[in-house]
Amino acid sequence: MPLADAFSKLPPAPCYWVALSGGLDSTVLLHALVTVQAMLQAQPPASIRALHVHHGLSEHADHWLASCEALCADLGVPLESVGVKVEPRGRGLEDAAREARYRVFEQTLPAGHCLLAAHHADDQAETLLLRLMRGSGPRGLAAMADSRALGRGRLHRPFLGVTRAQLEDYARAHHLHWVEDDSNTDERFDRNFLRAQVMPRLRQRWPGLARAWGESARLCAESEQLLGELAGEDLEQALCLAVSSRPTLAPVLDITRLRELSPPRRHNLLRHWLRSKSLPVPGREHLKQIDQQLIRGREDSRARVQWEALELHRFRSGLYLLSSRWFDPGSDSRPRTGLAFTPDRGEALSLPDGGRLEVERAAGSAAGPGLPILRPGLGALTVRWREGGERCQPVGRAHSQALKKLLQEHDLEPWWRSQVPLVYRGDVLVAVGDLWVCQGFGAGGEEPGHRLIWRPPGSF
Repeated sequence: MPLADAFSKLPPAPCYWVALSGGLDSTVLLHALVTVQAMLQAQPPASIRALHVHHGLSEHADHWLASCEALCADLGVPLESVGVKVEPRGRGLEDAAREARYRVFEQTLPAGHCLLAAHHADDQAETLLLRLMRGSGPRGLAAMADSRALGRGRLHRPFLGVTRAQLEDYARAHHLHWVEDDSNTDERFDRNFLRAQVMPRLRQRWPGLARAWGESARLCAESEQLLGELAGEDLEQALCLAVSSRPTLAPVLDITRLRELSPPRRHNLLRHWLRSKSLPVPGREHLKQIDQQLIRGREDSRARVQWEALELHRFRSGLYLLSSRWFDPGSDSRPRTGLAFTPDRGEALSLPDGGRLEVERAAGSAAGPGLPILRPGLGALTVRWREGGERCQPVGRAHSQALKKLLQEHDLEPWWRSQVPLVYRGDVLVAVGDLWVCQGFGAGGEEPGHRLIWRPPGSF
């Protein structure tokens, strides 16, 4: 592919940013982009900027920055340099540096702008082989995407159809200067080992492997797109709020629907569901546990499957996605004396677990089943949580009942029963979250009052 053609699929944008390291690939990218822009004066030209991330990992890092500054000055391109501190924290140095770099990209890129990265066909082939070594499926073997969302803008890789040899030819033809990263010769890094020891032998036997593997990656990307479309259709059928007494508390999947799907199709749905929420995906062993303990388990089972900071629970015919933090006793920071709360002010109360108790003005006549209205003029109240032995006579009922029994009858999911905010006036229970207002505290007729709305923590 001629380098000029590599930019033909770029979408219109007010500005193209080039991720500039100072190496061969990004140097050619910036130079070629500026050259193409000059050839397209008939169109309103987009501005071009360069973005350099200073990792500080090499003693030559300042030299790389100076080289980028010289190149940008020569081309008349504004350069922005951002320094980062790379902290591996149990991960490889390469992964940590990449994460820090992309965090800068996301934070810097304005809305609607495009960031161009100089990954080429040989990089794509190496990525495919690395993913294969890790046992990746179609999603991983799709390797690097031509284009994807990045923060408020988009990331584009116009050189994925261009080989490194073509970039070298271009650089020599235009007398370009670039820097070489000394870490690229360190074969302790997997990619460097592949580049130095494996890929030359493979290219010697199969000279066109970069393009062939690039085509394989594109086919895997198409397969992943089809799997995503199928998962979206399955998810639409499986999402069932009716099985939850409180749909706002957690996303719920209908287990009956999930059972109708084959295991691969069900797993595809679950992975798609979590990725759509930018959440960690369970591994093969966790998916097996989900099938055995939750999907095929007993309805009254209290089993749960946990990975990273997430948990799946079963209750009745629903599969619930929850945060592990909500079940961590050490994370409970609720004050023993309760929290002050004055509904007449109409102010929301932030709860220690990250949830909120909000107030909405309403008339007593608007109250229906499950929508009780608190009468005005109660003054300062206190929000506390269950300790055991609480009782409430909900408005409209003839007798008081133990709160434990009320919550069971309401079919509130067990893990939320200790989380319900209880509203007190002195030592008298006034309301149970937004589930019930106790007798003597409800607004009647057309009397204006307050509807409480309990929003639990961290809805996904």
